Amino acid sequence: MALFGRSAGPRPSAPSRPALSVEAEGTPEEPLRGVRVAVLNFREPQQSVAGGAEEYAWQISRYLTGQGAKVWFATAREPGQSAAEQRDGVELRRMGNRYLVYLLVPLWLLLRRRRFDVVIDSMNGIPFFSPLVVRRRTAVICLVHHVHDRQFHAFFPPWLARIGCFVEGPVARSLYRRRTTITVSESSREDLRARLRWKAPIHVVANGSPAARPVTMRELPGDPLVVYLGRLVGHKRVERVVGLAAELGETRPGLHVHVVGRGPESGSLARRAAELGVAGRVHLHGFLAEPAKNAVLGAALLNVTASEFEGWGLTVIEAAGFGVPTVAYDVAGLRDSVRDGVTGWLVREGETLADVVDRAIGELSDPARRAEIQAACRAWAGEFTWGRTGAAVTGLVTAELRAARTAGPLRRAATAGLRIASGETDPA
Repeated sequence: MALFGRSAGPRPSAPSRPALSVEAEGTPEEPLRGVRVAVLNFREPQQSVAGGAEEYAWQISRYLTGQGAKVWFATAREPGQSAAEQRDGVELRRMGNRYLVYLLVPLWLLLRRRRFDVVIDSMNGIPFFSPLVVRRRTAVICLVHHVHDRQFHAFFPPWLARIGCFVEGPVARSLYRRRTTITVSESSREDLRARLRWKAPIHVVANGSPAARPVTMRELPGDPLVVYLGRLVGHKRVERVVGLAAELGETRPGLHVHVVGRGPESGSLARRAAELGVAGRVHLHGFLAEPAKNAVLGAALLNVTASEFEGWGLTVIEAAGFGVPTVAYDVAGLRDSVRDGVTGWLVREGETLADVVDRAIGELSDPARRAEIQAACRAWAGEFTWGRTGAAVTGLVTAELRAARTAGPLRRAATAGLRIASGETDPA
């Protein structure tokens, strides 16, 4: 599996050192020294419904900064947030709500089109159309976590879903047909080729994962204790995880479900637990700071996700870092991050989530089997670091800049040749 690659806001502030053109060379310590990068992403990690896509974009922004690049991160703005901020060396520019961001970010980029050498355009179903507004010599890398067609139909009326699918498919396919594309799993690459008929070269660069840190143990209710970690949004189907407390109530009377995360479904999940009569065994923690979140993860026997589509499954690897296996549906992305029977279990056609969770708990009740799975989880999580992710993206950025340096003279020579052939220019 080729996980790390294969063969109208304020103006950006002036860089602290003279900006270099793409013809400039960096140093081994800072291979991107002076390179100016714009990262365009729907949200940023501090926003209320941010998820794995935002973490990915932010981590590569931080890494590119560490390689000497000057990075601007253009995104939407939530109420109460400032329009401009510098964080971790990255220049944040926030503009527009979840809809206006797709108009304001391209306009912001257009007004600064000569200032950037590289644009990383994150397509969260809808792209930012950056190839239309930047200079021809500016490298554009398209970042796609997963295909959104089913998500459009799940959340929008049919007419609007069809428009979304048209933009994600034929429009984006044509616009980015010559642009290097990054995705995060083999499943997503296959979906891009099969469902969107994507023509551009696609490189798989997997998510990283924070290193698991020692946790302060807390007494948490549940024997067994099952955890869900992630956003509380419709397509994650967290109500199915909450329902486990009722479905397995007879066979696993001590089972407690701990839900860590925030999102618009929080209220409906509380109501669902009350309707099922399991409110005392379902714990909705909301957003937890890192130490508290890690304490819940570290205490869990099992991580469960019921999402119907993912690009990868960042929380799967995060749980694995604590030796906690995952039960997930056999869907794109999750079948890449969960190694069935080794670091977790996949719910396949004809099986129910409750059946597979019950089977997993049974296997984990054997101390030898549990130790084996915990070791496999930690080893699997150890293969994914943000450093490796950032290094792979840096390699792609460097290749794009090298291609831009080569393309300039070739384009000028070809243009001169055409003029000579047509008699417009004296070859002397």
